[in-house]
Amino acid sequence: HNSVLFYCLSDVLLSRLSQLGPPKPLYPNIAKGGNVIQSSLGWNGVPERAIDGNRASIYGQESCSHTQNDLKPWWRLDLLKTYKINTVTITNRKDCCHERINGAEIRIGNSLNDNGNDNPRCAVISSIAAGTSETFVCNGMEGRYVNIVIPGRAEYLTLCEVEVTDPNIAKGGNVIQSSLGWNGVPERAIDGNRASIYGQESCSHTQNDLKPWWRLDLLKTYKINTVTITNRKDCCHERINGAEIRIGNSLNDNGNDNPRCAVISSIAAGTSETFTCNGMEGRYVNIVIPGRAEYLTLCEVEVTGQPSGNTAPTADSHIQSSIKYAHCLFIGRTFGQINTCNMSVPSINYL
Repeated sequence: HNSVLFYCLSDVLLSRLSQLGPPKPLYPNIAKGGNVIQSSLGWNGVPERAIDGNRASIYGQESCSHTQNDLKPWWRLDLLKTYKINTVTITNRKDCCHERINGAEIRIGNSLNDNGNDNPRCAVISSIAAGTSETFVCNGMEGRYVNIVIPGRAEYLTLCEVEVTDPNIAKGGNVIQSSLGWNGVPERAIDGNRASIYGQESCSHTQNDLKPWWRLDLLKTYKINTVTITNRKDCCHERINGAEIRIGNSLNDNGNDNPRCAVISSIAAGTSETFTCNGMEGRYVNIVIPGRAEYLTLCEVEVTGQPSGNTAPTADSHIQSSIKYAHCLFIGRTFGQINTCNMSVPSINYL
């Protein structure tokens, strides 16, 4: 009876784990804000279904896109501006025809030649198991358009979800600065645009403050890898000289007392400079010019990193704990050592 109990529990839990697929991306999914189009429409599978934020993979759940049996079928996401693409995650159909995706290509770029299908290739999809999600790493390829295309044959293209991540975590945060000058609101520095002419309305600007500062709130603690700053081109590029990048969880002195990642000796006019922070942990990223009265202008601030380990447990971790508990229970009952199973039992709500 003990062995039956253990194997039943394990089978149920392992089955649930396989249904979950890979964990959700660490970075924000930028696909949901875009526009989509595809080569044709079949079975009411509009292209928008593939970016509805739902990985449901049974076609009747109305969350998968679908083309006709086209020669070289394609689906295209317009992100509305150019991004550096970190990953593309695709969820395949479960209830039928999972092999149709085999040989599809992910293309990323800024061209609409051949409906975007001539853009550089990120990956070839050899296969994706039925009802599962597969993540493809694109290593910062730049582009406005993300295409999924099946070249060389007539086929149906069905996509149950397409998720796209940009490694820049700054864009999801909140910003504030020491003062406001010339309508240079702090949000301009995280608008995803490196335009460095002030009239292009993409640079933040303070007044001539003593110790001017700008602060990004990432909303939770991250391990920060890099901070990239784009300097103004048309005027006064030397104002940034001596600025400091501060990272931490404190709001003492508006966050300017947090540990220092780097001192900016200079950034050439209109260029971007990347500073390495080696996993420094913090919720707040400050740019501050200490020791003098100055204007602080930032034409873009980009931050890369990953959430620190102090996060809530996921459904995956709860299910894995359940499997360990079931195994411990089985061993304990068999050998008379049930009291060794001292791990907590996860809530049934996760199963």
